[in-house]
Amino acid sequence: MGSVDEARAKAAATYNAASDCYDDPANSFWERFGRRTIDRLDLTPGAHVLDVCCGSGASAIPAAEAVGPNGSVIAVDLAAELLTLARIKASRRGLTNIDFLTANMLDLQLPQADFDFVVCVFGIFFVPDMEAATRELWRWVRPGGKLAITTWGRGFFEPMNTVFWNSVRDVRADLYKGFHPWDRLSDPDLVRSMLARAGAETEDVVLEPGTHLLRAPEDWWKMILGSGYRGTVEQLDDQSREYVRQTNLEFIATSGLTSVEANVIYATATKSRPKNPGSV
Repeated sequence: MGSVDEARAKAAATYNAASDCYDDPANSFWERFGRRTIDRLDLTPGAHVLDVCCGSGASAIPAAEAVGPNGSVIAVDLAAELLTLARIKASRRGLTNIDFLTANMLDLQLPQADFDFVVCVFGIFFVPDMEAATRELWRWVRPGGKLAITTWGRGFFEPMNTVFWNSVRDVRADLYKGFHPWDRLSDPDLVRSMLARAGAETEDVVLEPGTHLLRAPEDWWKMILGSGYRGTVEQLDDQSREYVRQTNLEFIATSGLTSVEANVIYATATKSRPKNPGSV
């Protein structure tokens, strides 16, 4: 996957570019699965939360609402443009207990030493060394606190994921990807194993099968522009880009496709409290 610096720069550039479509209604899956991650944690009022790879606030904003004015959320992302969107949404909701920071999850410079909850939704797989990244996140979890990692299950956005990459190969074979970063964690056993290697005490790893609705063929193009696919699209010339767009939209129209797969894995680990030396 290249060096850490290369991966970081690529992710930042991709999602800064995607910010113009990231919150399009076609991309409601960000909010849907971000909120689902928080709902599963059952956050307590007054809790302190760290949300890394927070995007435009899909999980950070529900977390801030859940912990209330006596709690706090620190939300970080590499893409400054997504954080701008997040700040606007938080302001509209009157949330004053959330701070958005442009930062790297592997080098967080935070005044707070630990958190009740540490959350990473659709982000851990972008780091070349996922185990090291998870170990770093685990370090920020206080004893008794929880780490939540959400990732894509197998069949990510199929069948359109395959259609997209095949159409890219038609015009730019050098950009074709037969393997994607989330494939490294696309099975609950892979997630469980990665957490164990990182020293996280796994409590729960659940695969929830699902789909994401395509209201019209154009929704898929909005999904491409508002997600990680954008990094590839940005490298296409106008003619190639239009070929990819038309090929994808024609497939949907011809096949009558109304949804894509959106299977999600939710993992939670709880850090043990130190044992009382006097206990048996």
